[in-house]
Amino acid sequence: MMSRIKHSRMIHIAGVLAIVASFTALLSTSALAQRSQWGRQELPSDLNWWPVRDNIWMLVGAGANLTASVGPDGVFLVNTGRSRASARIQSAIESLQAQLNAQGALDGRTPERGGAETRSRMPINSHTPPKPVRYIINTSPLAHNVGGNAQIAAAGVTYTGGNVAGTISDSAQGAAILAHENVLVRMVGNGADFNALPTEVYIIPEYKMTTFFNDEGIRLVHIPNATTDGDTVVYFRGSDVIATGDLFDMNSFPIIDIDSGGHINGVLDGLNYVLKLAIPEFRTEGGTMIIPGAGRLADSADVGYYRDMLTIIRDQTQALIDQGRSLQQVLAMDQPPTFGYEGRFGSDSGSWTTAMFLEAVYRSLNEN
Repeated sequence: MMSRIKHSRMIHIAGVLAIVASFTALLSTSALAQRSQWGRQELPSDLNWWPVRDNIWMLVGAGANLTASVGPDGVFLVNTGRSRASARIQSAIESLQAQLNAQGALDGRTPERGGAETRSRMPINSHTPPKPVRYIINTSPLAHNVGGNAQIAAAGVTYTGGNVAGTISDSAQGAAILAHENVLVRMVGNGADFNALPTEVYIIPEYKMTTFFNDEGIRLVHIPNATTDGDTVVYFRGSDVIATGDLFDMNSFPIIDIDSGGHINGVLDGLNYVLKLAIPEFRTEGGTMIIPGAGRLADSADVGYYRDMLTIIRDQTQALIDQGRSLQQVLAMDQPPTFGYEGRFGSDSGSWTTAMFLEAVYRSLNEN
């Protein structure tokens, strides 16, 4: 079930603080600082929107790919990028909405999508102002996914009515931030800004939005112990688009945060779930569009290749562990398990290197 905490966040978070006290004591300040910096550091000078399908857009250049459903109901945003990109992200959202609104794309549901012909669809020279960001979903607690939460949520709005509006004093202040409960736990443990914390959490394997948003249903699926213990895959059913977060990355080996519950087998389970959910158009190409954590727009073939690569790396690493090889010996090999893939997905510098990935794979197999 979905638990609203906007009106009682202090009470809920007090409980969360007690939950995380046991493991935060085990983490040094330097370790927390290091994990908070994992991800994509470099931000290009421009942010660019890429149309995916129907109401779904992909924003690149914010430290991670962001997914947005933009339509008459407002904006449903998957992740918020790096904190230093927040103002530019907000500006990019407003710019896209202005362009779509000028074309009448935000005036209401079209007859083809099941909506009625209304006066708002008549050829007039003015349009209803677009609604702002209403929902934000964080696919993990890593900094490149939650960095813009506070600023972008503050510019949004949560619509309520009836008795709710009269009993929750801040019910219309800011967009709702959705995530799996473990994301909230990790963010509190990492000392995140109070205003950046999720305002709504789900604790079941799968949660679906209770009503259509921009003419389609949206499903949130928890992927246990993947890059962290709070990963979420977002499925836009009408558009047939999946946003994977860090589970799938067209530019890099996946970031696996072992100390936050990550595991290579969880990543593979998540990729297999995406492949099970997706339907290709022809020979694994086209069909369901898949938005990765970084890199270009993808489809089932890309996810399948990524899954197969990680399976090979996992199996070769396990074989070396079974032979008694230490982590240092594996990292020192001329041809480690990542050999052959490093040119495409690896890096010797930056915040997430090939060596860090291989260490995460080794530790997840050797320590669990």
